[in-house]
Amino acid sequence: MNLAAHLLKTALSLGDRPAVICGIRLVRTYGELADRASALAAALRERLGLAVGDRVALVMTNHPAFLEVLYGIWWAGLAAVPINARLHAREVAYILENVGARACFATPATAETASAAAGSLPARCEVIDVDGTDYRRLFGDQRLALAEVDPTAVAWLFYTSGTTGRPKGAMLSHRNLLVMILSYFADIDWLDQRDTIVHAAPMSHASGLYGLPFVARGGSHVIPESGHFDPDELAALFRSHANVTLFAAPTMLMRLTNAPALHDHDFANLKTIHYGGGPMYVADLVKAIDLFGPRLFQIYGQGESPCTITGLSKLEHQNTSHPRYLEHLGSAGVARTDVEVRVVDADDRTLPPGEIGEVVVRGDVVMTGYWANPEASRRSLRGGWLHTGDIGVFDREGFLTLKDRANDMIISGGSNIYPREVEEVLLTHPDVLEAAVIGKPHPEWGEEVLAFVVARPGAPVDGADLDRLCLDRIARFKRPRRYAFIDALPKNNYGKVLKTELRKRDLPD
Repeated sequence: MNLAAHLLKTALSLGDRPAVICGIRLVRTYGELADRASALAAALRERLGLAVGDRVALVMTNHPAFLEVLYGIWWAGLAAVPINARLHAREVAYILENVGARACFATPATAETASAAAGSLPARCEVIDVDGTDYRRLFGDQRLALAEVDPTAVAWLFYTSGTTGRPKGAMLSHRNLLVMILSYFADIDWLDQRDTIVHAAPMSHASGLYGLPFVARGGSHVIPESGHFDPDELAALFRSHANVTLFAAPTMLMRLTNAPALHDHDFANLKTIHYGGGPMYVADLVKAIDLFGPRLFQIYGQGESPCTITGLSKLEHQNTSHPRYLEHLGSAGVARTDVEVRVVDADDRTLPPGEIGEVVVRGDVVMTGYWANPEASRRSLRGGWLHTGDIGVFDREGFLTLKDRANDMIISGGSNIYPREVEEVLLTHPDVLEAAVIGKPHPEWGEEVLAFVVARPGAPVDGADLDRLCLDRIARFKRPRRYAFIDALPKNNYGKVLKTELRKRDLPD
């Protein structure tokens, strides 16, 4: 099934309903959205010469055109490659080349980065600014019938870095995302045309994925006029729209909780906040529950199992009579409807409740593999189970608590940062002998990036030098916030750096 069939169905039955709203201004009805998706699909196939299965990138900030681009790609039978709009041009270029993107849609804020990235590629990749004349010219008189695609065909390529620092494209099929949509209805909320989702988090990630159930049921999509997360703006949108749902990273949820604009706010129009993408501390969660009431749903998932591994329901957030209520709040909830979840040892044997091991998951929502990377696919999907790299433990009631991340991934402000990637950049400095990057708790961002550096004896390298190096190679949000210059990294007998020891060290402010 082609996921764009959801848009076609909704346009037929609810064509006059608002589909895309910018702030409080109606941009597109569902009838208009479907018509533009069909017109864009015709242009992609006929004018740009793309064939079924070709890849098209979206390097876009949140923008009213995001949905028509995404569904236009699917309508044409192509694969969408949404890319983090905050990435450096070098990082975008790697993804575009790796996936063989034939076209790339950008917003004004990302057009320069996308053009620089595409310009460095050996093969042509046309960059189209959705606010530009070339984009408007794509919407002519031609329309394309909805393309037939196999349910296992790639719909969304979700690029997520691994411990090697090289991004990998998780192949999410039409079937994978259909199952994710159905799981939303089964576990979180039933939706209809009276519902609204506000996209304050990046639509290239979870907010965009969780927009798909709203298209299937005819709900409205609201893009903040600012295009990003702003607590004061969200307070106004909560007043202006009904039955509002919001996806928030834990750092966003805490900023909302502490925002003066939301103190004594009437949340009658707020239906659900689903949060995930990083650790949520119990003390902070209690504050959020006190403010927002029975509206929170925690999601634990990965790009390889989109938005779906375990969940902590709205009911469990309010189940204060349970003797282990606070322990449940500190957990990631129970296995979602569409998956099986286990905790296993190093030999992939299932561990009993109370024993810590790696979290593995199996189900029709799990990716089909990594793009052009069969070895990584084999490792991650061995035995038919996705090996998440996360360390956790089940209790006897089926609640999963995450203890650590086996790959040392850092989550800062809801964004994944992989230490190896940053370390490799630091090690390109001629005066850096060794580097180890870790995350440490931060009251606002969840974690901040810290770098321990061993410099050549007498070398004049300092934090400013390394900052410039990082800003030239990787996205700004990945660079270390602090540097500690030490004589040697702590290591075990096998030469492995003991990051557990580094995390115990106090760094000067």
